[in-house]
Amino acid sequence: MMDHMPHRITSPRSMLAFGALALLSLSACGGDSEPKAVAAETTSTTSTTTTTAPTTTTTVAPTTTTTTAPTTSTTTSTTSTTTSTTTTVVHEATFYEEQETEPIAPPTDSYASEPVIALGRIQIPKIGVDSQMYEGIRMTTLDYGPGHWPGSAMPGQAGNIVVGGHRTSKHRVFRNVDQLVAGDQIIFSDASGTYTYAVRKVQIVQPTDVWIINPTPTPTATLFACHPPGSTAQRIVVFADLVG
Repeated sequence: MMDHMPHRITSPRSMLAFGALALLSLSACGGDSEPKAVAAETTSTTSTTTTTAPTTTTTVAPTTTTTTAPTTSTTTSTTSTTTSTTTTVVHEATFYEEQETEPIAPPTDSYASEPVIALGRIQIPKIGVDSQMYEGIRMTTLDYGPGHWPGSAMPGQAGNIVVGGHRTSKHRVFRNVDQLVAGDQIIFSDASGTYTYAVRKVQIVQPTDVWIINPTPTPTATLFACHPPGSTAQRIVVFADLVG
């Protein structure tokens, strides 16, 4: 029924992906809270006090008469000032940072917070998409923008880059992916370069069709979201191949 079936994963981690697709796809459809603030990193300088203890020295003359001469040192106290600063950090990463070789297992809590890591941008000119892309598949990450499935390939590399996104909530970045046709462009870019993929086909699959996240021997991209809009009954999947 499908003209493109990437190689299946048979590792234990890949078997866990059965639940991952349903989890991530549901996340790509729902969500009604505003993005949470990025966790703050706090740097503190600890005060240090240096104290020199007083010392008394007694000198005894080598005669029958004993003379004691007390000598006392001065105590010096130095105190540093404690300074506390708070910095909000959005981590940035390039597409060529070390990656796993296959998609990770699904998180146990799709609503848990995770680091906000920006991977670059994704553009789909045909439907007006120009968005920051993030690393992660939890709802909290997808609320910021489309999320790269950790462990799947990175743009420009051999393998299958898998990206999920909201269709009817928050930014609705994948709302109109059903309008894409063969030949339309999907562009990934960051400081290391720009990678252009051409759509091969758009297909509707079932939530159990987790083969869409399987690695491929050549550079491919897979975008997915829930279908129809506002429903989790099926998934709409865009398959694309690297062309430049």
